[in-house]
This record gives sequence, structure tokens and C-alpha cells, in this order.
Amino acid sequence: MPEPLPPSSRVPLRWQPDTLLGEPFEQSKLGPATLVRHVPAGAALGPRPPAPGGVLPPHAAVVHVHGYNDYFFHEHLARAFTRAGYAFHAVDLRAAGRSLREGQVPHYVGDLREQAADIDEAVRAVRGLHPGLPVVVHAHSTGGLTAALWAHARRGTLPDGSYQGPDLLVLNSPFLDLPGTLFERTVGTWILRIAAPASPHRVVTEGRSEYATHLLAANGGRWEFDTRLKKPQGQPALALWMRAVRRVQMQVARGLRISAPVLVARSDSSGPDRADNPLLDAQDTVLDVDQIARRARRLGDDVTQLVVPGAVHDLSLSADEPRTEYLGKMFAWLEERL
Repeated sequence: MPEPLPPSSRVPLRWQPDTLLGEPFEQSKLGPATLVRHVPAGAALGPRPPAPGGVLPPHAAVVHVHGYNDYFFHEHLARAFTRAGYAFHAVDLRAAGRSLREGQVPHYVGDLREQAADIDEAVRAVRGLHPGLPVVVHAHSTGGLTAALWAHARRGTLPDGSYQGPDLLVLNSPFLDLPGTLFERTVGTWILRIAAPASPHRVVTEGRSEYATHLLAANGGRWEFDTRLKKPQGQPALALWMRAVRRVQMQVARGLRISAPVLVARSDSSGPDRADNPLLDAQDTVLDVDQIARRARRLGDDVTQLVVPGAVHDLSLSADEPRTEYLGKMFAWLEERL
């Protein structure tokens, strides 16, 4: 049976022009989260035929889930999914991106099940918008860890026989383990268990990110994003949030039972997150790709691994060649499984 998640908001969707990207994107509040959709000219929204001369109705829907110090700004990803025949949606999780409210600490939650509930609500809403279509969840980094937790919780069916999990799950460099030595990961986790409730806002890592700095077009990178919502200098990790992450990572280590087919994609190598790293634009400088490979096997019975040479942490933000390879092989896997 599905495991308990916090109750969903069940708030009606009220679409308006997206405040960050503008047309052809729209957004709607989704309880504490925000749902964004790509609406290309002439697109068919929901179960009705396209306008004369418009694009064909989608054959599947996708929900994109961002990572830590992140939000949805990937216009190119939305266009790629749309061209491939998917109705594209993205969710900005609570306390992140479009969903960040005054007084909130960015990305701060004490239990990843809170953000898993946002994914749950987003998928429920997308199924309502596109009844009968398969739903793909495409999730990055910490969003990938949270999506794995959610998919495990939704592996079963409800008493009425309905299934609420993903039809296919794509994890883009998921945060399945904590980089560092065995001592740091074991002793550090033990300390977090004890200290985090007493000092929930204690900074455990400063979050300095040469990776995020290098992505920004103003710094010589190739991407434009709102630096208030994705900080080039990185976002500090706080004790209670890190304890929540480690709890789910330990659950992954024990083994999940995700029933949907899973694609776990990663770079071919990891390297130091330093400005003097000559491969800063061709390695995962955030996570250990070998850890991702080992933990991926613990997600379920149907897991495919995809290695993309020369890719960065967010494969969809890589240089042209590895990004094209990632998208091409991901779409090929999706079509084969659909």
C-alpha cells in the first residue's frame, strides 16, 4: 500500500502568465508549491483537439522537478520535451523558486516528505489536465532523491485500483548519497541526528558553488537565471534539512521498491568544484558519480543507467554535445518504454 505523505492542497488550478519566463509559459499556485506549464502556440491543452494548424496533441505528459539552490528556468528543456510530443510541466517546490514566500529560508524543510507531497500534488494535477496520458517525472539532484522517495511511497494502488505513481521516472544526477569519506558520512550523520533538532538552522556546509557560478551567462557560462532564486555563490545547507536528506539517503541504501521503470543518468566523471579545475564544464563537480551508480541499483527492479561523457551536474545544462546526447538517449529510452 502507498505510504503516508502530508495531505495535498487540492486547490483548483488558476493559470496566469508566468512571472519569470512570460509567454509561452503559465503558472498556477499549487498549495505551497507552484506548477508551471509550457503552452506553445496552437497547443492542445487537456483532452481537446488542437486548433487548426496547431501542434498535435501530446502522447505523454512530463513533470520536471528541480534540485537544491534551483528552480525551473530551463526553457530549452521545455521546448525539447514539447518537440518530442510531451506536455511539459515543472513544479517549483515549497520554499523554492516561484514558491519562496517572505520570511522563508530558501529550500528549507525538515522532512523531504513535505516536498514529496508537492510532487504528488503536481502529478495529480497533470493527470487531471491530461487524463489517460502516461506521466513521466524528470527530476534533478535533491529533487531526484525526493522523487525517488515519492515514487517508492506511490508504488502501490489505492483501494479503488488507481495508481498515483509515475509511469516512468528519470533521475538526472540524483543526490542518492553524501560525497565524502566513510567516516564523514557515518559520524557526520550520527552527529546530525542528535544536534539538528536542537540547532535546526545551524549551517553545516557553506554551499559555495563554483559550478553554479560558472553556469551563469554573466560569468561566461551559457545560461540565464534569476540569481535571487539560484544563487551563483551557492546556498548554505542547514542542519535539519541535511538530516532530512540523510534519512532518505539511508532509506535508499537499504533499498527502495519503485515499481515504475527508472532511468538514472549521470556524468562519466566527478571532479573538484574549484575555479581552477580545467574540467569544471565537463564533470559533475557536485556529486560523486560512482556513488550514484552504486545507489541506483537499490531503487527498484527495473533500473537503467545512462552515462553521459563530458556532462556537468545538471545534464540538461551541459555543453551542446553532452546535452544533446543526454536528451537524445533519454527520449529514446522513454519512447521504448512508453
